[in-house]
Amino acid sequence: MFYFLSKAIDFLVMPMSMLFLLLIYAFLVKNRRKQKWVIGLVIVLMYLMSNSFLVRAALNWYEAPLVNISDIRETYDVGILLSGGLANTDMPDADHALMGDRGDRVLQTFLLYKAGKIRKILITGASADDAMAGKRGETKTAAALLVQWGVPAGDIVFEEKAKNTRQNALNSAQILRKMFPSGKYILITSAFHMRRSVGCFEKAGIKTKPFPADFYGGYGELTVRKMIPEPSALDSFNVLWHEMVGFVIYKIMGYC
Repeated sequence: MFYFLSKAIDFLVMPMSMLFLLLIYAFLVKNRRKQKWVIGLVIVLMYLMSNSFLVRAALNWYEAPLVNISDIRETYDVGILLSGGLANTDMPDADHALMGDRGDRVLQTFLLYKAGKIRKILITGASADDAMAGKRGETKTAAALLVQWGVPAGDIVFEEKAKNTRQNALNSAQILRKMFPSGKYILITSAFHMRRSVGCFEKAGIKTKPFPADFYGGYGELTVRKMIPEPSALDSFNVLWHEMVGFVIYKIMGYC
């Protein structure tokens, strides 16, 4: 129930949804002054949300900081890889793995394993659509890619029931306590998703070292071009806003 409710809330509070609702209100309201005020608000919000400099600054503030592999001084028993966009499973006829929007998580997990920083890999999560359709989910697709790169299949463990970050943590905690008790764990997920993920695992009683991947932020000089609205900045803001809303909801529910 929480899964479907959270998806409904996601839709209602997403930037484009809110702007669309404001425009509908502006169209329906009879007061011309209110109409102009709402339309002006939409224009200002659109500019702010598509300003690459401002959006990048917000992402730099929210995302977990970069961790260099060379700075990790010990070997962890398990690298916990959170799924959700790891692989593109919409092309069932492909005879090879296709990376998804969050595919960098898979690459960073492999680099950690290759560098000897993790001994085992736990891939957690299942897409609801994949589960209902009975297709090979993204966890198995990501694992196939890791094996192709040289990771022994025996070093990969699966958790394929979780549909959200909270379930990722709770289900993974059961596996970790059973298979790797008293172990040390490193958590691999997108930099923007790390704050909520670490909190969920802590609530589940699992202490992890964050290893962020898939960065949206970055640094650079302020230029005129960065002050011009860009569609890519709007996409990045949508990712950030979605995650911040999710974090607030999880905090209210006591999940992280």
